[in-house]
Amino acid sequence: MNIKDMARTCQWETLLEGADANAITSAYTSDLLSDVMANAHDADLLITIQAHNNTVAVASLAGIKAIVVCNDRTVPDDTLASAQKEQIAVYRTQTNQFETSCAVGKLLQS
Repeated sequence: MNIKDMARTCQWETLLEGADANAITSAYTSDLLSDVMANAHDADLLITIQAHNNTVAVASLAGIKAIVVCNDRTVPDDTLASAQKEQIAVYRTQTNQFETSCAVGKLLQS
């Protein structure tokens, strides 16, 4: 599913758009960035509450093209600048990681 369609369906706030063609085939939910580095895959959507530059750096290393920041956390401008440089889309949602993961899972299974 295209990330923009997923964001629209889940009613995420778009903080930074990525490439239009970013198809999401799976997702990874974690707040432990070393876990993300070890276990996330290319084209995963990262679901997390971590909203800082290290999150973008780890996403870039893992080949992740989109991040959803949960619990309506503030994403600093320097983090968005880093994400833009790495061409990683950033979204924000008021829901927690579990609710967001369930919604994404339903979309990916349909």
